[in-house]
Amino acid sequence: MDRSIDVDNLHDKSYAQLSFEGPMDMNKNDKKVTKTLVTNGCGDYEGKIADKRTTGGWKASPFIIVNEVAERLAFFAVAVSMVAYLVFEMHQSLPDAATHVNDWIGAAYVLTLLGAFLADAYFGRFLTIIIFSCIYFVGMILLTLSASIDSLRPPLCTARPCIPATKGQTAFLYGALYLIALGTGGIKPCVSTFGADQFDESDKKESQKKYVFFNWFFFAINMGALLGITLLVFVQQEKGWTWGFAVPTAAMFASIVILVAGFTKYRYQKPMGSAFTRFVQVIVVSIRNHFRGVVLAHESELYEIKTKESDIFGARQLPHTKQYRFLDKAAVVTDPEIITKNKWRLCTVTQVEEFKSFIRILPIWASTIALSISFAQLSTFFLTQANIMDRKIAPNFTIPAGSVPVFTALNGLILVPVYEKFIVPYLRSKTGHQRGITSLQRIGVGLFVSVFGLMSAALVERMRRENSNPTSLSIFWLFPQFFLVGTAEVFSYVGQLEFFYDEATDGTRSISSALFLSEIGIGSWLSSAIVKIVESATGGVEEGWLRNNLNKSKLDYFYWILTGINAVNFLVYLVIAWRYKGRNGERGTVRDESIVFELADSNDTGEFRGMAS
Repeated sequence: MDRSIDVDNLHDKSYAQLSFEGPMDMNKNDKKVTKTLVTNGCGDYEGKIADKRTTGGWKASPFIIVNEVAERLAFFAVAVSMVAYLVFEMHQSLPDAATHVNDWIGAAYVLTLLGAFLADAYFGRFLTIIIFSCIYFVGMILLTLSASIDSLRPPLCTARPCIPATKGQTAFLYGALYLIALGTGGIKPCVSTFGADQFDESDKKESQKKYVFFNWFFFAINMGALLGITLLVFVQQEKGWTWGFAVPTAAMFASIVILVAGFTKYRYQKPMGSAFTRFVQVIVVSIRNHFRGVVLAHESELYEIKTKESDIFGARQLPHTKQYRFLDKAAVVTDPEIITKNKWRLCTVTQVEEFKSFIRILPIWASTIALSISFAQLSTFFLTQANIMDRKIAPNFTIPAGSVPVFTALNGLILVPVYEKFIVPYLRSKTGHQRGITSLQRIGVGLFVSVFGLMSAALVERMRRENSNPTSLSIFWLFPQFFLVGTAEVFSYVGQLEFFYDEATDGTRSISSALFLSEIGIGSWLSSAIVKIVESATGGVEEGWLRNNLNKSKLDYFYWILTGINAVNFLVYLVIAWRYKGRNGERGTVRDESIVFELADSNDTGEFRGMAS
């Protein structure tokens, strides 16, 4: 019997089921081979159903993790230096520079929605990562040129007011930055999801390793950040801006090479078409049927194709849920004699449930955006504080201002292994949950800690401002706010990775990941908006709370505003998370992993009929 089945023609579990339920004369070798094939629809580089013995898992994940280290090294090296570059090299005011950096970071993360769309609809995750990595690399080259060619920057400032950058100089720099933002937008929603694709959810051992991967993926982000804000900031300080940007440019090139090196080890998920188009179809058909007077009397009236897989390429069928029943009208069969294949006239249950799964996570997404406002301060005002404080830790060594976020990165590097090795087993023994606490609870811990991080920032800034010699205050006074915001990020980021991946369906994994990442961008934009509002409401850059001279500013008032926003947001999140019903129908939690494993085990007996994942 030929086992070289092309992944284009068969979908995930349907192949395994056909194998188990097939002819009685199937030999034992065929059965043994079948059990080593993945059941999540992924193929290998030759287009065949991926074999667990040669692809995926921790055979493939190290390439993805090291790639993430290199890419994040490049991004953070630019992010932590850009405010200083805009102020000292492009002669912008401090509030304007902070706003522009926030806008740039915001664009990078909001553009993840574009990257996810292209990955799901056309290119697949691996090819999307490669294409946008090349765009990113071009942006880094242009940024390096901006720092190395004198005509691309205004002349050195010898007297106030400084000569501002020309429109052409500014346009060249912004062109480079927004190519980097576009590259980031294409890469970020695909990398973590591509890594998770390397683990088969219906395999108990691999499913557990997937959650370990998420923790180590976050570890990789922090390792890249640590190298970017220490080694590369040191290079920039000692060797100048040209070297400061040239080295991360080389790191970005290395990230592409590293990812390509694992080509034969990966499991590839085929593009499934545009999820956004399918969403619009559900909305249009349900509204049309509503105005036609269609009423759903019984679930048996709902349309689904008669195969084990769905009609969404590469996606498994989804069971019907009772939430958002209005949308069920899109799948009501109004005439049993005429079953149309036109999706603008009749949708399947799976297509409706896919849209339900997407809108179900929107309240959680909206209630965690405020946390990203806190993170935006790490690369703007937190660094501005550090720049005018005493950064000497030895007679001959001063910590570069751009390296101060090392407190946050080290926190992530230390806390992730400790959490995985000690905290998870302890919590598991108390709660009985496989991950110790649910992903929603983990996000909640992050939101709670962020309130104290901003409170610490406000108190320290007030102490610094009221000190008779503010610049004499040690940089280590900033450690609590960096540590607490970093702790909030460890809990919330990994919790969100888990939540948005688990609650997504086969056809919306990249979109769901992009939705999570987009809130980081929206948080940066909101931070910029709050800065502008505070600046205009309190007297501008000369008289207001946020001035060019931080010693005359009232940055602590700004931090108190953010503290209040995060405190209110935390209470709102508690209500939304408590009321949340996942696809398993349970309130305040997401999928019960024990059920997943029972279903996966039943696959060996040919009883498994598909699972929303």
